Amino acid sequence: MPRPKRCRRICGYPSYWSFAPEDAKNSEVIAFKLDEYETVRLIDYEKMTQEECASAMGVSRATITSIYEKARYKLADAIVNGKRIRITGGSYCIDYIPASAEISEKGENIMRIAVTYEKEMVGQHFGKTEKFKIYDVENGEIKSSRVIDTNGNGHGALAGFLRAAEVETLICGGIGAGARNALKEVGIKLLPGVTGNADEMVKNYLSGNLEYNPDIECHHHDHDHGEGHSCHH
Repeated sequence: MPRPKRCRRICGYPSYWSFAPEDAKNSEVIAFKLDEYETVRLIDYEKMTQEECASAMGVSRATITSIYEKARYKLADAIVNGKRIRITGGSYCIDYIPASAEISEKGENIMRIAVTYEKEMVGQHFGKTEKFKIYDVENGEIKSSRVIDTNGNGHGALAGFLRAAEVETLICGGIGAGARNALKEVGIKLLPGVTGNADEMVKNYLSGNLEYNPDIECHHHDHDHGEGHSCHH
């Protein structure tokens, strides 16, 4: 059996997720993985050696060499042939969020929806959600779904995680202003204030019957839903 991929550590999500040549609306898109982005950032921008980069990312130097070579070729291909670059996915981890080895690249005609997930229900606190259920939809029908662990490490990291997974729409319960802003910055459509079975709520959304509350706010001052926490609209 092949050796399982080791998770590559990255320091943060990029500020810019896509790049395109002028007047190239219909040009081919290159998927540039987050671990590839990180090697270029560390070696070419931060001026690290490949050995230092390998240590920072928690993998071998041989692995870094392979990732870096692929990344440099993709950049050259985009520049020489006028192709778009979209940063997405890859085998990476950040802030202890295990990521995209479990999330395949989204197809051209796929809409990807995420739901905060807790025991088959829509989770009610985005900032501390420990799982997302991610649905791939084509022609109005759910084609596949899977549950992804996040360990609930804060709205900024979670928003970046969803963007890296190419999620377009998030269905959730309570959500605070900081999380709203983080999701807005990465271009994810938000449908908050939803309760009920996660699968049923996605079906309701696809049929145009989802009941949600765009004005709900979630305020919390500690680490759970006990004293100091309230959700209201």
